[in-house]
Amino acid sequence: MGCFFSKKAKRKGSSKEAKAGEQQQQKQDGEESKQYSWDKREKVDPKDYMFNGLKDQTVGRLPDKVAGQQFVIQECENCNIYIFDHSATITIDDCTNCRIFLGPVKGSVFFRDCKDCKCVVACQQFRTRDCRKMDVFLCCATQPIIESSTGMKFGCFQYYYPELASQFKDAGLSIFNNTWSNIHDFTPLSGETNWSLLPCDSAVQDYIPPPDLEELKAVRVSTDASRSIIPVTWGQRQKKSDESCLVVFFAGDYTIANARKMIDEMVGKGFTLIQTKEVAMKPEDGKRVFQDKTSEFTPLLENGPVVALEFNGDGAVDNCQSVINNTFSGTKVFVSENKATSSHDVDNFYNFADMQMGM
Repeated sequence: MGCFFSKKAKRKGSSKEAKAGEQQQQKQDGEESKQYSWDKREKVDPKDYMFNGLKDQTVGRLPDKVAGQQFVIQECENCNIYIFDHSATITIDDCTNCRIFLGPVKGSVFFRDCKDCKCVVACQQFRTRDCRKMDVFLCCATQPIIESSTGMKFGCFQYYYPELASQFKDAGLSIFNNTWSNIHDFTPLSGETNWSLLPCDSAVQDYIPPPDLEELKAVRVSTDASRSIIPVTWGQRQKKSDESCLVVFFAGDYTIANARKMIDEMVGKGFTLIQTKEVAMKPEDGKRVFQDKTSEFTPLLENGPVVALEFNGDGAVDNCQSVINNTFSGTKVFVSENKATSSHDVDNFYNFADMQMGM
């Protein structure tokens, strides 16, 4: 009996141990198979987001290859550099005689110690420090800043490729908010001008040619100003006429398309697009801008941000009204009523918009 009991006890003990061992193995297997959020992230190699120490080269990144990461460009000489994607921030240090295209940047673009460079840049914030002789075609949502920089020239961003519109959205940038010509010189010198505007007929391809590298040719680039994803504006140059007209489109499914159509029509008639803005408005803001027509337009403000356009040229008001009536007859659009009040319309809206953007 004792021997029989002993064997049974042994078998029973072995069974328990085996079961415990099996449970332990299952637990280990489960822990190994379980994935945490940080395990799923792709490992980022900083070298994939950097151009460093290049000379006499054409390099770039295709759409979806940067995908919102930070990027660094430094110590490059006589290079053509193209970032055909959106990014978080970009710093460019110690570059000489380079031609640089930067797709939409959600945050800041900062040039330091660069000289003789030509650039196309779209960003939320733009700044240079200790730079000289740079030509920049710029789209910037806030006031561009230069510091200890000389020989800086600025023009309006003009560029197109199919993925660019979605990249602007991914970077949180509006194609209508562009203060490219409103430069703030942080370190002005008495009697000297550190910056100026490029001639209005400056063409991007004369400064930054489309890429000739076979890999980058896959990006269907156009530097035709009429195809630019950013409306090409006159900026803070001297206006050609005393007459300007304000046109405001309200949020809806076709707001961007309607604004673009309006621009094409008016520019085609020889009028100048001075500035554009996309901004949210409250009912009290509407009273300030729309005045007698407040009751008609205030309910539309709840739909989202408005897009405003300023056109300049003799006969701008009559022509804007004609285009609105003939092309957008089924759409509610605010347009200045007459030449006598149109300048007040423009001032009222853009003074409000500038305050909003500065908050």
